[in-house]
Amino acid sequence: METIIRIEGNVHYSITLDPGVWIFDDRRLDLDTYFTEEDRQEVNELEEYTKKVSKHWEREIREGAIQPPTLKTERKFEKQKLLTGTFGIKFAPFLKNAEPKSDATSVVFIAGEQEVEMDIETASNVIFAYSNKGKPLKEDGPVHVYYGDGSNQNSPIKSVHRIIVK
Repeated sequence: METIIRIEGNVHYSITLDPGVWIFDDRRLDLDTYFTEEDRQEVNELEEYTKKVSKHWEREIREGAIQPPTLKTERKFEKQKLLTGTFGIKFAPFLKNAEPKSDATSVVFIAGEQEVEMDIETASNVIFAYSNKGKPLKEDGPVHVYYGDGSNQNSPIKSVHRIIVK
């Protein structure tokens, strides 16, 4: 099974995606809780970054620049979570980087012999699942497609290996 996904068709740039590296991406979503939590609303990335930096800066002023033991514990917990978690990533940034042409109206996800077509707006809310309980989706992957609202959470589109923008 090929683990590379191509975005092609009515785009300015055909791009290739490798789900194997997304585990290291800070944009990853914990799919064990994502569809059940209410905190899925869009966040302003600049505002979120500013809050994190401010919190870090304040802690360094209070505690000094050395790492307290709790940070080591947090890193250990994060590593354990990566090894056992179920993760996904939003499709929108990849679609944006491919730059659909102005006359593009839909996106087709090729999943084995099945083709699932949806409008660009709906497709930009799609979430790619790329890991299940810490393991890559080898048998029916490389990714599963979930609608942004989680309506197909129990029956995702599996074995997606190619994306065509029309």
